[in-house]
Amino acid sequence: MAMLLSILGLLAGFGLEALLLFFLLKLLQEAGAVRENYLGNAIPVSAGISFPMVTLAVYLLYGIGGRYETGFHVFLLGITAISLLGFIDDILGKRDVTGFKGHFRALFKGRLTTGGLKAMGGGVIGFYLALTNPTVTSSISAGEVILNTLIIALFANMLNLLDLRPGRAIKGFLLILALIAILGLGTTEWILIAPLLGAVLCYFGLDLKARAMMGDAGSNVLGLALGYLCVISLGLTVRIFILAVLLGMHLYTERYSLSRTIEKVRILKVLDDLGRS
Repeated sequence: MAMLLSILGLLAGFGLEALLLFFLLKLLQEAGAVRENYLGNAIPVSAGISFPMVTLAVYLLYGIGGRYETGFHVFLLGITAISLLGFIDDILGKRDVTGFKGHFRALFKGRLTTGGLKAMGGGVIGFYLALTNPTVTSSISAGEVILNTLIIALFANMLNLLDLRPGRAIKGFLLILALIAILGLGTTEWILIAPLLGAVLCYFGLDLKARAMMGDAGSNVLGLALGYLCVISLGLTVRIFILAVLLGMHLYTERYSLSRTIEKVRILKVLDDLGRS
């Protein structure tokens, strides 16, 4: 029954995303919410604000069917909040400061950037999810709460780092989601993630064709979702390993270009170019 409901949630997410994008992309274009992509073409940005909206709508359908679970509102609040911060960065942000180091250096000088706001907000959201998700018990240690907070916050930013070419962030999302499902040994909350997954699969074609950018409003949602799934699905040892990988990737991208690295590694370039117009 749970698997059937997950499939229905995925299909509902796919259909509602298609309907919402039909109107949303025109709205963004008319409102001037456009940005030049890496090819210099001006296309709608922040299309990823559709992801929390669709997830909310499908959760409402779950509720009408009597299958709403308490963990849904925790997850929904998290992805909605991080999407809002991403939207602020997409629309109001300047690109004169980049990277964690740059944003926090600006903060220490008395200047709050939109990226710095998003980084701090992402940490607070990660802490909230680490404390309030249904798997938390009274015996959880402070160290594990910190571990979970860092995983959620760093995952949210990591998908943002990937979102520099059409389709790249979604490919990363799908690959990592598959790995979490394998490592979770059947504990993945598919009912929880199915609506978002359906929305992402629907949007994927537009992203590959460079007809819209999900922006930070979307990529941060995907990252937060992966981090949250790690926290509620995986054992402590696996989470410690994942945190080490996330820290390593962030340290690497502070010094080197991820896009240039992908260009140099043949298998990564093939995967990166796959399906792209």
